[in-house]
Amino acid sequence: MSPDRAPLERALERGEQEGGSVEFKERLSEDLHATEGRFESLAAQLRHRVLSGDGEATYVVGVTDDGGLAGIEPETFSESMDVLSLLADEAGAHIADVQTWSVERGGIVGVATIREGTRLADDEHIVVGTAGHVDHGKSTLVGSLVTGQADDGQGSTRSYLDVRPHEIERGLSADLSYGVYGFDEDGPVRMDNPDRKSDRARVVEEADRLVSFVDTVGHEPWLRTTIRGIVGQKLDYGLLTVAADDGPTRTTREHLGILLATELPTMVAITKVDLVDDDRVAEVEREVERLLRDAEKTPLPVARHGVDAAVEEISETVVPVLRTSAVDGTGLETLDEVFERLPKTETAADGDFEMYIDRTYKVSGVGAVASGTIRSGRVEAGDELLLGPMADGTFREVEVRSIEMHYHRVDEAEAGRIVGIALKGVREADVERGMVLLPREADPTPVREFEAEVMVLNHPTRIGDGYEPVVHLETVSEAAAFYPEGGQLLPGDTGRARVRFKFRPYCVEEGQRFVFREGRSKGVGTVTDITGPE
Repeated sequence: MSPDRAPLERALERGEQEGGSVEFKERLSEDLHATEGRFESLAAQLRHRVLSGDGEATYVVGVTDDGGLAGIEPETFSESMDVLSLLADEAGAHIADVQTWSVERGGIVGVATIREGTRLADDEHIVVGTAGHVDHGKSTLVGSLVTGQADDGQGSTRSYLDVRPHEIERGLSADLSYGVYGFDEDGPVRMDNPDRKSDRARVVEEADRLVSFVDTVGHEPWLRTTIRGIVGQKLDYGLLTVAADDGPTRTTREHLGILLATELPTMVAITKVDLVDDDRVAEVEREVERLLRDAEKTPLPVARHGVDAAVEEISETVVPVLRTSAVDGTGLETLDEVFERLPKTETAADGDFEMYIDRTYKVSGVGAVASGTIRSGRVEAGDELLLGPMADGTFREVEVRSIEMHYHRVDEAEAGRIVGIALKGVREADVERGMVLLPREADPTPVREFEAEVMVLNHPTRIGDGYEPVVHLETVSEAAAFYPEGGQLLPGDTGRARVRFKFRPYCVEEGQRFVFREGRSKGVGTVTDITGPE
């Protein structure tokens, strides 16, 4: 519920007038308002309201014709939003924002903002995962990119990406954060105020090309969250930050190892170059280059070779390196140019829809929402899907109520996009990270065990039968027991192993890559064969 009732009070004060952009509705039902004849009339009315408001209309739902606060049940409000979304689509518009309030007599009242324009065009949209040691300027750099604002030297632009109150207070991120900016024919399209949901939606609407950032966690205790961000988000590229006043650290090496082990094309930004002299910057650059060569990667200094080379050569083996400062702007225009030109990596846009769930939450008047990155195919509002597996291996039928991308409501979305999908037919408490959404006609087999080719990157002794790290596969993070072929694997070894999830089955496919970690021990693997639950 939105505590500030000002939007509601403004809409009621403006009132429902002939030739105005405000419309009052007590409710909208599929049986009554989505029928032939009535539907077309209501869509024409909505189009008139949008045109009267120069591309934006306001629908107040849960009020009488004279603006009285009637209030309706959350389920009725959800149905009203479904119908309103259909009407908006018919009128060449979309629902950009919805706010709700409770009323004294019970139920809720909502204000929906309708904007001209339907869904996003299927233009290129790249997703970049950031990593780096705590206080190496990762979130600050992203904050300056998405806003175009210089940092004050104290991490002011970082606050645009911190998502929890304790993160802002402590000045570090403890969960994944998201940022977005884009480009049109005139250059970058940035957020004026990232704290406003409508501002993020505006970027999505206006940009011809989008860059979404999955900003991961730099603090050592939350390395598992960083792994989740890198492994589970279907990223196109990685961006590793190394502070010029500190240089590469153990966490830098951890994060770089995970990025490269998952074969993610990566670039390195040396940050905070305004704090040190040129000799120190050059020294850190040499340290980064040695680190990359030790990992059998080829560093490509962008200052020496140019943006053309960076865009054309970035790959699993070539890593562009550039110097940046969020305070004085060094390198930011270069990063803009790189992100504007980087090609989208391959996605299975033509395959069946599949999305692993990364986050779940409940929205008043909407219900359960599952968010994640679409792994393949496309999804539309109204699609019937399967959700699961549940703890017992079963799947549940659900329906797509609506889809949002960076607070912009869309009618459909395709592979590679980070979305929130409102689901009808399930409680939020029953939706968990690691579950998957699939087409209703799919016949998924939940997996409790699988065979894998694994590489031990680091371990103090050896991996033997029953070794039990946490496996990070897509958005799954689950303890699993390893049973190596031959009984053991030593650090640096590559071999086959049987892997068994400890608590429950998941959807696992041959060819999927994963990271496993326990303490300072870690490794990577590829699924080679699957076995259903016992």
